Amino acid sequence: MPTLTASSEDVRIYELAVLYPFPFGQKDETALLKEMEELFTEAGGKLVSKDPWGRRGLAYAIKGAMEANFIVYYWEIDPLKIKEIDQALRIMKNVLRHLFVKPPKHYQVIKFSESYQKWLSERESVEETRSREREEKLQDQVAKKAKRQAQRTTDRKKDEVKSSPIQEDVLTEKLDKLIADDGLDI
Repeated sequence: MPTLTASSEDVRIYELAVLYPFPFGQKDETALLKEMEELFTEAGGKLVSKDPWGRRGLAYAIKGAMEANFIVYYWEIDPLKIKEIDQALRIMKNVLRHLFVKPPKHYQVIKFSESYQKWLSERESVEETRSREREEKLQDQVAKKAKRQAQRTTDRKKDEVKSSPIQEDVLTEKLDKLIADDGLDI
């Protein structure tokens, strides 16, 4: 991530956030952005970074628009030129709002658009989350049922060994066989 530092003492880095209407034709949007960038280059500014955020909803209507496209620029420019650019942006036709910010020293530029796209690709939809949770719950229930059945089976085997009474007929036969055996010295 690049750290913002001015290349000389005569210039400073500024962050500029601009809102322009949505929907806006691609040709019109390109012309507007080019016009804004020309304002800075004519004033001797140097583009450090450009971060298009795309369409976002607004908290309140601005010039009748409830949605706007956002773009954030980082410009290296002479502080004396900022007032001129600010006035030019105020009267520019399709700029709904703009804001200049002087970032603190050693500020690191983190492009929101890149992190937002990464988040979009990695996130789960609500339905995917519910489906995954249902599947995990079902697997847990199956595992618990299998454990209960295994425990019942081992308990039955223990009970059979402990409580398997010898039948009286079988016992009588075995005793008679032992008593009738002539090789037994009693």
